[in-house]
Amino acid sequence: MTELYVGRVTDFIENDRLFVRDGELEIGIFHRNGEFYAYRNLCFHQGGPACEGVVIAKVEEVIAPDRTYLGQRFSDDEMHFVCPWHGYEYDLRSGEVVTNRKLKLQKFDVVKKGQDVYVIV
Repeated sequence: MTELYVGRVTDFIENDRLFVRDGELEIGIFHRNGEFYAYRNLCFHQGGPACEGVVIAKVEEVIAPDRTYLGQRFSDDEMHFVCPWHGYEYDLRSGEVVTNRKLKLQKFDVVKKGQDVYVIV
């Protein structure tokens, strides 16, 4: 196992990401609420840059108790990132494809040492 230096904690913007390379392997490292999540930047669909698209809260349907449709809202709990090529959405915490939770991006551990952030490959 190798520790790849990503940057300082202060280099990260909330709900954004940085990238590191290890040879042909590119990894996107996301920052949200003090937590870090790292995934291989390779979309399941057609090999696009899965980690490079928009980061957005999950869109939820709002249904009244009588089962009538009230509209949509953004989730307070679940964030997604979207591959910019064809719109595949991934759960930020797990790397799962949100339409098929059996599919997951390759995930990497992230380690903080003081203010330095590393990915374990």
